[in-house]
Amino acid sequence: MRYLKTISILFFIYSCGGGGSSNSPTEIDNPSNQNPNVIIESCSNTTRTGMQKCDLKHDGLDRYYFIYKPDNLNTNISVPVLFALHGYGSSALSHLTYTNYFPLADRDNFIVLYPQGTTTPTLSSHWNVGGWTSKSTVKDIEFIETIIDLVKDKIQIDETRIYSSGMSNGGYMSYSLACNLSGKIAAIASVTGSMTPDNFDDCSPSAPRSILQIHGLQDFVVPYVGSSGSKSIQDVIDFWVNHNSCSLEPNRVIKYSDLALVNFDTYENCLNNTNVKLILHPEMGHSWPFINTYNISASDEVWNFVSKYDLSGKIN
Repeated sequence: MRYLKTISILFFIYSCGGGGSSNSPTEIDNPSNQNPNVIIESCSNTTRTGMQKCDLKHDGLDRYYFIYKPDNLNTNISVPVLFALHGYGSSALSHLTYTNYFPLADRDNFIVLYPQGTTTPTLSSHWNVGGWTSKSTVKDIEFIETIIDLVKDKIQIDETRIYSSGMSNGGYMSYSLACNLSGKIAAIASVTGSMTPDNFDDCSPSAPRSILQIHGLQDFVVPYVGSSGSKSIQDVIDFWVNHNSCSLEPNRVIKYSDLALVNFDTYENCLNNTNVKLILHPEMGHSWPFINTYNISASDEVWNFVSKYDLSGKIN
């Protein structure tokens, strides 16, 4: 399903909507009257089994996120967490519809979090990543960190295996988390995203981090060669290869997809046995790839990649 319609200003993307409703509210009680810094969230069930919508006030703004917890979740062990971040002008509901991480979560015993970006007078629903979103003052890094704290109070999560993935602006935000929250985010994946010059110049992760980038050469919203508001994909890859002290030449695997040659470049021999990987499709545009569209399942590629790592590097 092609779910994105692009417009020509900056990198604004709009995704088709998804459905969901809430019932059976279950409040998380906190003594906010005793501590003004305590975050109160109210979570209610949705029509999708295992998924709740959680509302909270953060930095004076009404925010929310969806949390999916498999029915068969093994709570006797600490479970990994995957953030899934939507694109500019899109929504958490739309993103969860097309990414469909749910079967993977059921199979591999992890939690999926779908936060919602914020709308401001000058910007549609977005993640504040500097650059072309620099008019935003929304504290999205702190918002993600708050969600982590709220979730770990409810569920025994593996705090060494928290990952972020995202589409377009959500990919930019995932890079921002790798730069600014590297003590908590073990690995990230960006699909059609990049790094703004602001984020690129200020990025100083505290440790090596594994990075996956999925991109198409026909993407004219976030061009592979970059633009005034976006670093080129090769610049982004080079940054993380150098940061992780990886081999400069990738291990390249070429796969055939409807007569197109898709490059799978993995930069290896990195610090802490991390990896940097680029999947480059010559015919793909600004879209989330599926098997039936580009012979690549972005959701499978994302989870198969990030799940190999924790905060210390590759899991033995």
